[in-house]
Amino acid sequence: MSPTADPPSAADRRAIEAAIPHRDPFLFVDRIVERGDAHLISTWRVPPDGAWFRGHYPTQPILPGVLICEHVFQTAALLVSHALGGFHEADGVPVLTKIEMARFRRVVRPGDTLSTRVDVEERLGPAWYLSGRVTSDGAKITQVRFVLSATDAMARTGPPAATETS
Repeated sequence: MSPTADPPSAADRRAIEAAIPHRDPFLFVDRIVERGDAHLISTWRVPPDGAWFRGHYPTQPILPGVLICEHVFQTAALLVSHALGGFHEADGVPVLTKIEMARFRRVVRPGDTLSTRVDVEERLGPAWYLSGRVTSDGAKITQVRFVLSATDAMARTGPPAATETS
């Protein structure tokens, strides 16, 4: 288990909530540790009393992989929001449009602290191609590649062009 991390400060929480639309009980980022032009590192201390633990192997609680990925995707939404100067109403909200190559190497237990780095691999129009890596106490937890877009920005690009067949 990871050492107990300091609880997020009110300033950390305000900065995160100003950047993305996620809120408790579905906000899985406690703080932004580092931000560059094409990467962002965040942390999340997995709450020991998370409701999901009551039903996901209650005698040996394990954080569901989908919530580990959601933490990665929220970190990515923070990166994209900062790159765009915030999500604007005309953009809609950030949504996941593709997941690939998700690998889970270790289980995450109540109270573990996750450290996640997300990197921009490519940007095509409203689509951001990203990769994420999660560690805890230096051990690899998860890696995943994925695409994030803003809902209304996707709609403005229109449907895919039809291809002619012979």
